[in-house]
Amino acid sequence: KTSIVVLIFFSKIIPYFINTYLPYNQINNIQSRQQSNQHHNTTQHNTTQDYRLTHTDLLYPTPKTTMVRIKDIFITFFNNRWLVFVAAMWVQSCAGIGYLFGSISPVIKSSLNYNQKQVARLGVAKDLGDSVGFLAGSMSEILPLWALLLVGALQNFVGYGWVWLVVTGKAPMLPLWVMCLLIFIGTNGETYFNTVALVSCVQNFPKSRGPIVGILKGFAGLSGAILTQIYALINSPDKASIIFMVAVGPTMVGIALMFIVRPVGGHRQLRLSDRSSFSLIYCVCLVLAAYLMGVMLVEDLIDLNQTIVKILTAILFVLLVAPIGIPLWLTFSSDPKPSEEEALLSEPQNKEQPESSHDPNEIIFSEVEDEKASDVDLLPASERQKRILQLQSKVAQAAAEGAVRIKRRRGPHRGEDFDLTQALIKADFWLLFWTLLLGSGSGLTVIDNLGQMSESLGYDNTHIFVSMISIWNFLGRVGGGYVSEIVVRDYAYPRPVALAVAQGIMSIGHLFFAMGWPGAMYIGTLLIGLGYGAHWAIIPATASELFGVKKFGALYNFLTLANPGGSLVFSGLIASYIYDSEAEKQAKERGEIIIKSTSSMLTKLFETDDALKCTGSICFFLTYMLMSGLCIIALILSLILVRRTKTVYQNLYGKTRT
Repeated sequence: KTSIVVLIFFSKIIPYFINTYLPYNQINNIQSRQQSNQHHNTTQHNTTQDYRLTHTDLLYPTPKTTMVRIKDIFITFFNNRWLVFVAAMWVQSCAGIGYLFGSISPVIKSSLNYNQKQVARLGVAKDLGDSVGFLAGSMSEILPLWALLLVGALQNFVGYGWVWLVVTGKAPMLPLWVMCLLIFIGTNGETYFNTVALVSCVQNFPKSRGPIVGILKGFAGLSGAILTQIYALINSPDKASIIFMVAVGPTMVGIALMFIVRPVGGHRQLRLSDRSSFSLIYCVCLVLAAYLMGVMLVEDLIDLNQTIVKILTAILFVLLVAPIGIPLWLTFSSDPKPSEEEALLSEPQNKEQPESSHDPNEIIFSEVEDEKASDVDLLPASERQKRILQLQSKVAQAAAEGAVRIKRRRGPHRGEDFDLTQALIKADFWLLFWTLLLGSGSGLTVIDNLGQMSESLGYDNTHIFVSMISIWNFLGRVGGGYVSEIVVRDYAYPRPVALAVAQGIMSIGHLFFAMGWPGAMYIGTLLIGLGYGAHWAIIPATASELFGVKKFGALYNFLTLANPGGSLVFSGLIASYIYDSEAEKQAKERGEIIIKSTSSMLTKLFETDDALKCTGSICFFLTYMLMSGLCIIALILSLILVRRTKTVYQNLYGKTRT
């Protein structure tokens, strides 16, 4: 009797489900496509029976029609570019392993009896592994993205897994240089995660690069807080278990999603649903940032029992999984189109962005706009275009008569696909590199010295500023992508203008740190976090617009070399030298005996034992005045880039805006 009741129930509910989620116009589309294909199947009707879905089959399906419908839904869902984006967000949530080094290093230090110099060397290896993604970018041109994600997962597992074996005594002790190598290998795995997530999503959303890059880089910045909360859920008495979690957790996520995070075919232009989908993602980002900030403050101030920690972690997982509703909603609410129709929809995009190969007999006028008279810019748009066309026709006529010789520029033009060697000879690429080095390098100087700064100004809870700047960094990445997208989408103006604004904000933040006013740490942390985070949303999107997405992995990972370069010079050399000089002056005033070090400035990077302490705003006054000046230089370089790329952005977004 129970079986009969169940069968009757499903015989009623399945037709209702199909009728609800398959609108009548979709049924007509299916029937029309079947009728159009009928002519191609006439020769087969004598030997095989053609299976077709009719209106009656869809309202009262047989098991066979139900399986066909479920298969179509699954294929549509699996090939949805929003599913790829959500999966990339989950990958990025595990791609910030370097942010956990502050929690890992004490375990390594106590277990292996390292001193602070040796831990500092491990920290340098971590920074290099986190930033040197050149190999990942080069391999992205050879390997498929799923293989690249697998390589990153294996590097993470081998590197940190071996460190865990050594720390727990399951493997023999290794020399320090081998431990540095393992830390480098493990942390370098996240560069593969970054490359796969950015390359696949930038190709899937070529018209929404700012929001895409900003959100993905934002989740990478939040990954430290997310993994820390998951570790609090584990609550293991073995402190080395955090290393085991770092070795296994990101590896499992990467392998589970490696066949989902990929470029998908079909229609990649802006759709009406994109605005609401991005709005939902932004809401989740803001709620997630506020939630993590609140959880960190509560756990810091109150000793919570394990039940409450489980509830807080469960809410975190709900927020992380919530965006999966977007591809589910689009799958059941949109009109599914066959692959042939999707391919036709994507053709206009291919026409607007032709390949960089040109006919050798064709005269290329891409630089005529840059070489026009200055007064032409003052004319109306229609008259300006008319003047440029006249100039082009005159040049073509003169070339045909042999009066002038046309010098064709080799290689692609801005806005087309460059490889790394072609980009390296372009002034725009080096402008991007240097503005990133100055901007992000000065921001990392704050992040690296935040503990010493707060101590010198008399703050006891130094870790609260570290937590705050990570949240502001996340919001800067998300907000930088959002604001820069408005600039290019609504005004067809170069994206680097938003970068110049971020660098102006950072210069003000450095001034607050230099002056040491009451509350300056809070305001400076806010401004620097927002400005520094915006760099990592704007720079990759700009690089993909100026130099294409075909070799984006190699281009992006070369630009990231500016990050450790700026940190080494500004934080490791300049800031530390000025701090030590001020500390020595204060020690002399107190009558202390100072032993002068004969080491070079580079060697002093690792000499952290028995360091002198400096108090007061004077400790970092000169450092952050210099950092403020460097941000102003970066702002000027960004404005030069804006002036040079106006035409490129008019061609990319002007037509879309019209």
